[in-house]
Amino acid sequence: MAEKTYPIIEVVGVSEDSIHQAVRNALARAAQTIRNIDWFEVGEIRGAVSHDGKPTFQVAVKIGFRYE
Repeated sequence: MAEKTYPIIEVVGVSEDSIHQAVRNALARAAQTIRNIDWFEVGEIRGAVSHDGKPTFQVAVKIGFRYE
């Protein structure tokens, strides 16, 4: 069995809808320029509140992908 080696990047996904959507946004954006994404790990979850009280969710996501 061949050894697997993964580089890891970290991106921050943002959504006004939910934490889950912020993760999906991070993965979708990374997939536009990175091939062979195999896994992800959610790190920090944070957000901001606008002056009218609406939250914006921010999620730090580590993404592992295979070398070609």
